[in-house]
Order: sequence, then C-alpha cells, then structure tokens
Amino acid sequence: MPTTNTHGTFVPRPRLRHRIPTSLRQHWKLLTVFVAFVTIMATVFGTARIRPYITGDASVIASHITENVAGTVDLFDLSVEHELSLDIPAAELSDMLAAYEKSGDKKWVNATATIDGTVVTDVAVRLKGNSTLTGLRGDRGEGPGGGMQPPEGFAPPAGLGLPDGLTMPDGEMPEGIAPPGGMGGPGGMASVSADDPTTLPLLLSFDKYFDGRAYQGLTELSVRPGTPVLNEAMALTLTDATDQPTQRFSYSVYSINGGATTTRLLLEHPDDGYANSLFDSDGYLYKADANSRFAYVDDDQSSYSEQFEQINNVESGNLQPIINFLRWLDAADDTEFAEELDRWVDVESFARYVATQNLLVNSDDMAGPGQNYYLWYDLDTEKISVVSWDLNLAMTGSTDAGPQDTVSMGMGMGGGGPGARGGAPGAGNETGGGPRRGAGVTRGDGGDGGEGTPGAAPQDGQGGGMRGGNTLKTRFLASSAFTAVYEQVYWDLYDEMYAGGRANEILDALADSVPTSDGLSAEALQTDVDRMRAWIAARTAALAAARAA
Repeated sequence: MPTTNTHGTFVPRPRLRHRIPTSLRQHWKLLTVFVAFVTIMATVFGTARIRPYITGDASVIASHITENVAGTVDLFDLSVEHELSLDIPAAELSDMLAAYEKSGDKKWVNATATIDGTVVTDVAVRLKGNSTLTGLRGDRGEGPGGGMQPPEGFAPPAGLGLPDGLTMPDGEMPEGIAPPGGMGGPGGMASVSADDPTTLPLLLSFDKYFDGRAYQGLTELSVRPGTPVLNEAMALTLTDATDQPTQRFSYSVYSINGGATTTRLLLEHPDDGYANSLFDSDGYLYKADANSRFAYVDDDQSSYSEQFEQINNVESGNLQPIINFLRWLDAADDTEFAEELDRWVDVESFARYVATQNLLVNSDDMAGPGQNYYLWYDLDTEKISVVSWDLNLAMTGSTDAGPQDTVSMGMGMGGGGPGARGGAPGAGNETGGGPRRGAGVTRGDGGDGGEGTPGAAPQDGQGGGMRGGNTLKTRFLASSAFTAVYEQVYWDLYDEMYAGGRANEILDALADSVPTSDGLSAEALQTDVDRMRAWIAARTAALAAARAA
C-alpha cells in the first residue's frame, strides 16, 4: 500500500524482494554456505574470478550482473528530485533517427548518461515504441507521419480525437479536435519530433555495450514521452496499491546534450532480474509483441518466436507453456472453457487484471492494438497470469465504462457502434484545449462484435476497429461461469481504488513528487493535476451510479 513520509511525499510500497532472485529467497541456507565457500576460495586463489551460479528448482540461473553501479540515491525514491541527462554525439543521434525514418529500425547508439550525479559511460540508447514514433517516418508510411489516412472529407464524431498517425488529408485537424499525442494532460500522449530529442521515447541499456553491468540492479530503463503523464503514474501506483505486479517509476528533470530541461517519467523495463523477482515462485516471463496474435498456430516453437519474447531463463528457449495453452484454448468449446480454464490460468489473478484495466479505462491492454501485456507461467502451479504493461493510455477518455463494457481505442471505426464515446472530463490537451484521443466505450450487450460480445472474433480487428482483441479476455468476459468472481473482484477493486478516496490521495502525493523544469512550469503541472482530479471524480461518480443501478 502506498504511504507518505512526514512531508506528505509519496513513497512507493517497499519491495524488499524485488531484486532478490527467487532462488536466493528460497535457498538462503545454501547461499550462506556458498558465500563462506567463496570467501575461502578468494583467500586461497586471490584475485581469480569466480562466477556464481544459483541453483533453483527448475533451472540454473546465472548471475549476469558483474558490475552494479550504486548511484547516489535510489532511482525510484519519489521523495527526492532526480536528474537524468544524456550526452548523445550528434552523428550517433542522426544515425539513430535516419535508420528509423528509412526502414523503421530502432538502432542502438552510444551515449553517456548522468543519473543523479553519477556518470555512466557506454550506455546504449535506442528509440522505443510503435504508434508514438509514426511521426518520425516522414512520408515513408501510408500517409503523412507514416500513418494511415481517412477517406477524403472524413471528420470524426464530436468529442473524439484521432489515433496516432491518423491525420486529415490536408494535414489539418477538424475544428474542436486537438492534435493527437498532445503532451501532458491525463492522457499523457506525446508528440515526437526529430528536432527536439527530449520528446523521443527512449530505451537505455546499461549492459549492451558493457557486458554484466547494471545500474542499481537495472539493465534497462525506459524514458517515457510526454510530461507529466500523471495518468500513467496514477495507473502504475493504483495497480501496485492493489497488490498486483507492475513496474517501478520515478520522475526526473531530463535533458539531452545540454539543452533545455523537461520533466520525464522513468520506468523500470522488465529484464531478467525483474522476471526472477516479481513473484515468490519460479517461472517464465514472456512479453507479447505488438504484432502478436493470441492464437494457436502449430506445435513448432519457432512459429511463435516473433510473437512472444522470453525475458528470463532465455537459454531454455521454452515457449512450450504458451503453445500448450493456446492449443487447448483453440480446441476448447464453451463448456470445456468454463470447466477447465482454472487448470491453465490463475482465474482470480486474471479476473483482477481484466477488472483493473476496465476500472482504469485502459484502451490498450492485452486486447488493444498495442498488445501491451506480459505473461507469467508459474512453474509451481503450472498456471498463467497476466502482468500489465504500458499504461500510458489508462485513466483518459470516457469515464462511464461499466464492468462488462468494452473499452476501445480511438474513434470506434469498424465496430465502435453507437455506444462508443469519448471526450470525458480531463481528457483535454493543454495546448489545444479540446478533447483528444482517448478510450471509447462499447456496451457489452451491443451486439457490435466488440470484446464483450459472445462469439466475437476479436483477432480480426475488433475492439474499436483497430487491430486488437484477445480471445482469452473475450471468452472470459462472455462466460457466465466467471461472472460472479469477476464482478466480486471488480467491486472490491473499485472500493480500494476510488470509493474510499485512494485515487485522490495518490494524486496529491504524486503531484508533490513531480519536478518542474524548463518544459513544465508549476502552473502547467497544476492544470494537469486539476484535470486528473476531474477525471477521477467523474469516474468515481459513474461507477457509484453503476453499482447502485
């Protein structure tokens, strides 16, 4: 549960086990003997390197970190102000942008990072993201910005913004519609520009050019675009506050090559250490690719290698748990699905995941076009859980989604139906002042082929007309066998997040942790806080009304 210190500053829930591998926690006696052995061997053999191996129940996990940069303060301590500056040589920066503009390649380049005063050389940096980066492709895509184009003369419904990469034929937005990706506001979507490298979403790797190195146990760190993206920080904190797996974060004053400063959200990027410390048991963590399809192909693991990336124990190359589950899911009829799902999936955990995404109005979860999720396969229970990822579209857009409603991205094209809507309080862009892209809502009984519709085929572009959907989520919500557990979990989470005022308390604490900069004034920050508070109030009221109905 989030707490505050004596100054009222938000302090993340302690995660003492976070960077302690599961095997260490389970075999501490063996470790003690091992440490004593290493001490004796070091005395006997002097400076000879001894590489430790930690044995676990399922595998041998190598300790890949041989140099851990301690830094000056805990990077994820929100009670202190952080500063991150990058020095990326002009030629390297140009090469990185040219490679993406030409072919979409996210090329790694060399940089020097200064984190809270600690200089780290030979840090690998590359672009990160998909739709956020379309503006960098110039005219090499299907339309300006590399995105798709609507029909000539097309205008979106009132109150709805355009998705990333979708512009009007003349490059102008209709009156009253703010440009997609406006910086700040509860939506947190950000426009990117090659002329201002601080706008670029980046991934930092501490070990790509320096084998075995980490910064405070992290091998990778994500720099999120936009400022101050309170919605993503809120969603991450509420997920953590309800005892669900998530990622750590902090805010930082940020600059590149000595330029003007801005404020950025720094996010923990799942790596081997993250995977091995996320749960108390051993298991495999997999990341779904943005172009993946949650569907059975065949029994050949290579058929899934570009759809799912194994994060830990990669030497095993073991995608078999996913294949086995997808094979069953593909063959199971509705009765078998209802009776046997709990043999494959941690049903209560999954119900909490699905309910949380709805409560947070996240339009790009495991069923969104970005396919933003991780899968955890527990080697003890032999069951799958879902871990949330990339919550930058949470807590924006429509506020009135009920437990069985579909939350979808964008304009409801090709399936939004009459129930799709957007432009809720707090969904504005501080530069344009009007509504912008957010989440639309499709009623679960609308019969429009959305996720909440039994018998839908979400893999064929359902969920708002953009490619998305997820068979597991669709069938879970459609099956009456799981309605009771889902709705119980849903309203319990509502009580934890909204009914008791928890969301507003977290907002107050987060607001105190956001540093101002050249790119974020105190006045602009307060405007975003007020918008986020209005969104929370509207969401709380809508859910209270739905519960009472």
